[in-house]
Amino acid sequence: MSIEFIYRYFLMPTLRQLEYLVALADHRHFGRAAQAVAVSQPTLSHQLQVLEKRLGVPLVERHTRGVELSPVGRDIAERARTILVEVKDLRDLAQRAGDRLAGTIRFGASPTLGPYLMPPVIAALHRSQPDLRLYMREGIPDSLALELVRGSIDMLLGPLPIEGQTLQVEPLFSEPLLLVAPPDHPLAKKKNATLADLAGHDVLTLDRRHHLHRDAETLCREHAMALLHDYEGTSLDSIRQMVASGLGLGILPRLYVRSEIGHGGDVALLDVKGWKAGRGIGVAWRRGAGFADRYAAIGENIRDAAAKLLE
Repeated sequence: MSIEFIYRYFLMPTLRQLEYLVALADHRHFGRAAQAVAVSQPTLSHQLQVLEKRLGVPLVERHTRGVELSPVGRDIAERARTILVEVKDLRDLAQRAGDRLAGTIRFGASPTLGPYLMPPVIAALHRSQPDLRLYMREGIPDSLALELVRGSIDMLLGPLPIEGQTLQVEPLFSEPLLLVAPPDHPLAKKKNATLADLAGHDVLTLDRRHHLHRDAETLCREHAMALLHDYEGTSLDSIRQMVASGLGLGILPRLYVRSEIGHGGDVALLDVKGWKAGRGIGVAWRRGAGFADRYAAIGENIRDAAAKLLE
């Protein structure tokens, strides 16, 4: 039996080597991948060469224009990603102790929701679970769902649907979507406005990566309004500011309106008979996660906080 045979078939890849490979698959650059896993670039490059020798196949294709994984390297990286996520969940399961949840949960939230809902939830969790820390990360919901699948975050709060075959998704509540207009807009001054009065009016919303954009598209089709694609907002505040400047109507979530818009502000809430728009909100985590029951409990806390804020 040759030394090379022993090296390849009896020395298995380490988890750290698999982590290096996944990092390179994500960043496609040795320097950025090394930074992501907190090692030097020579260390990462050397360990990937060791991994190639152990597996007996080329994993990395180095070019003058950059670096790519080989076809088999891409397949192994995806399987390695699954292994790393499962190992993390296994460690979480082993580290559970008593009824208290300690450590840091990496929590992703939609920017159209998290800032207006999570502060009271975080405060309540800190009182009941003082050893728990929430590392908050805002982002596009679809991107956060991908990060959740890949193990970059532990839990996600966002508009439904949240998609991912390996995810446990729990609906929490329905949030009303409200119409706003400049205070001097004809609809703001009109008494007893109806859905028919909305026809033909321009509507502002976020860019198409957001669920709110899709909700606005649906509502515009239902009520013969015109969605303005040339003036898409980057945040709820930007929509509000464009509405205040007279560019069009806005569709804003109730929790944002409650938090940021007071009576006599720069925009007016429209009271339109028959308007009953809303969006579903839910939380998600990976199936089989070590702290799945605790994530469900956090979801219940979020539901309770939302019920009080939406009263």
